[in-house]
Amino acid sequence: MPSLQDRIALVTGGARGIGRAISLRLARDGATVVINYQKNETAAAEVVAAIADHGGSAVAVQSDVSDSAAADGLVRQTVERFGRIDILVNNAGIIRDGLLVRMSDDDWDAVLNTNLRGAFACLRAALRPMARQRYGRIVNITSVSGIMGNPGQANYSAAKAGLIGLTKTAAREIAGRNVTVNAVAPGFITTELTSGLPDKVKESILGQVPIGRFGLPEEVADAVAFLVGEGSGYITGHVLTVDGGLSM
Repeated sequence: MPSLQDRIALVTGGARGIGRAISLRLARDGATVVINYQKNETAAAEVVAAIADHGGSAVAVQSDVSDSAAADGLVRQTVERFGRIDILVNNAGIIRDGLLVRMSDDDWDAVLNTNLRGAFACLRAALRPMARQRYGRIVNITSVSGIMGNPGQANYSAAKAGLIGLTKTAAREIAGRNVTVNAVAPGFITTELTSGLPDKVKESILGQVPIGRFGLPEEVADAVAFLVGEGSGYITGHVLTVDGGLSM
């Protein structure tokens, strides 16, 4: 029997990049996956179809998690439709890069609202049903930028560092209800964002990574699958880096 058989998983930002890989992996492990997307309905539908083609079950639900009411509604819809929510992966995120001295309030707010407030709102909403059912696995997708900082990403790094603090606090508050809260911190992963970087930039980045290559979205998904699986019930408040040794 697949390890996540009969589990209900919600993946925010689950239609593209790392979120897509996570959605596919959790479905492969037997979970029914609710794939949240903000704008790209076509991409979300493609992931649902890919899961169905392999015998899995998934639905796509549009929601802007930066809006607390929408995030609450997303979790509520999941519970109303499936009767429970077992797994939450807070993956939704955006970037608005720029040097700190030139960064606008709007760019700061947009990134913090989606990357941190969105995770907070979804986590808060999911804790209630998880506490009642006395089971839950929550994974927040942070970043090595939240551990090390990264020039040009003051907003992104701040949001991702905030996610680490949120993870550890939530883990302490809910541990007695058999709900774990962990974080995965990817390094440089091959996605649409990194594939468009100039070759010189890629070479500079790779020079900082001991393993000497970019990571794959599937490798991040493997880490998430471990933390939501049955063998990780004694792990909580942990930040698992998937970065080729970059932040060690």
